[in-house]
Amino acid sequence: MKVSAQAKYVRTSARKARLVCDHIRGKDVTEARAILAFTTRGAAEAWTKLLESAVANAEHNHELVGEDLRILSVHADEGPTLKRYRPRAMGRATRIRKRTSHLSITLTPKEL
Repeated sequence: MKVSAQAKYVRTSARKARLVCDHIRGKDVTEARAILAFTTRGAAEAWTKLLESAVANAEHNHELVGEDLRILSVHADEGPTLKRYRPRAMGRATRIRKRTSHLSITLTPKEL
């Protein structure tokens, strides 16, 4: 049985989100919670919310115990980029790219 959750249009770049998701891939839920609690990167907050959402899905929809789950897969894919402009010298303007990402996590029961 697989339980998944997604977070779309998260306001962090996929590259920065992947740095955090590499830490929790394949870990137990309790260990992943501890890792994310002490990770100083901004994307860790979005990953924490997504992990808690996936655990809640497992408990509510599939009647699984949240502590007996492990992370099967985590992905951070690129979302749409918001394009903004900033004024520069001599009347020019440069493009500012505000990147977004789509985060997904899949949980599965531990083999006992």
